[in-house]
Amino acid sequence: MHLLASRLRRLPPSCGPVRLIGVDGHAGSGKSTFAGQLADALGGAPVLHLDDIASHEELFEWTGRLLREVIDPLGRGETAHYAPYDWHTRRFGATRALPPAPVILLEGVGAGRRALRPHLTLLLWMDLPREESWARGRSRDGVEQREFWEGWVVAEQRHFAEDPSRPFADLLVRQCRERYETLDGPAVTAGPDHVITHGDGPTSMC
Repeated sequence: MHLLASRLRRLPPSCGPVRLIGVDGHAGSGKSTFAGQLADALGGAPVLHLDDIASHEELFEWTGRLLREVIDPLGRGETAHYAPYDWHTRRFGATRALPPAPVILLEGVGAGRRALRPHLTLLLWMDLPREESWARGRSRDGVEQREFWEGWVVAEQRHFAEDPSRPFADLLVRQCRERYETLDGPAVTAGPDHVITHGDGPTSMC
């Protein structure tokens, strides 16, 4: 993890003074846990969770708000302000400040969508099959979220069919027992003699 953190620090900024790192993957694939550990390895880098940006009414239709409230200010070197969504009360809470930092992690389903990729220094994809990810997510959230998950799966499938992230990932992240393994992603390995496919599942697992 520390080797990856060191690599990220050496990359050029992509959003004003910020190295904005996208961590994408299916719901339940371990994005939040990985992003938290990477943030610690970076000395406490801020993590913006897209669960705080999305809402019941806008599972994936939040691009304009994120660009306006977060990406644009950071790109000017200014502090961003956004109101995190509470999934239990179904309302947005008090505004939070997000000052520009050397590295900021943008974590959540859709972090690698096409509208955000120009602002990312690097895109990481949690390389876990969607059915396994969803099973983990359902187990985590319990039976009270069963109805939500039924709608979520349909919405996520539609999103990645229209706006896939994995084909544009710079690194694939795979959890191997007690550690993470990172491999070059399709954005790196695909050259003039290779075709990028738009599948969203791993080719092999460790």
